[in-house]
Amino acid sequence: MSDSLAGKLLVAMPSIGDPRFAHAVILMCFHDEDHAMGVMINRPKEELTLSDVMEHLGLKTDDEIAFRSVLDGGPVGQDRGYVLHSDDFTAGEATLDVAPGVRMTSTRDVLEAMAGETAPEQFVLALGHAGWGAGQLEDELKHNAWLVVDPDKAIIFDDGHDDKWKRAINALGFDLSQLSGGEGGRA
Repeated sequence: MSDSLAGKLLVAMPSIGDPRFAHAVILMCFHDEDHAMGVMINRPKEELTLSDVMEHLGLKTDDEIAFRSVLDGGPVGQDRGYVLHSDDFTAGEATLDVAPGVRMTSTRDVLEAMAGETAPEQFVLALGHAGWGAGQLEDELKHNAWLVVDPDKAIIFDDGHDDKWKRAINALGFDLSQLSGGEGGRA
């Protein structure tokens, strides 16, 4: 699919109308004519840390990463974890190349690596994802619910969650005051 948004950031327009996605920044991991899947990267889960998840799975973490936030990846499959990580880790066919330098793995392999000495240089764990059926995302784009932005590893991996939405919009070269419920578009 030549118009695939895989690897792009979806940035919610102020007029999106769905409170679950207000000010959302979503890294699109997969997109074809039948469905699309992405992980929200700017919403930490309240009172849940990486060490909480790892402990639940019987894995120990070192103090350096134990208090990292776990993200709310979206409303679908909240019991499933997705690790977005740098390309210095792979779990074979269980790892999906998402964007230049960014991969996604959703198997225990990556969690064990994170707990050990083979952790990817950059990573973030999200629970849940955003999903769309055939034509649904395209329809939302036609109705200007989303802006499409090129990926930025700093936005994907850093812990400045409160300003990721603003930074993603600024990457398009305009300021928040220029946004309206009108035209959305692709970068």
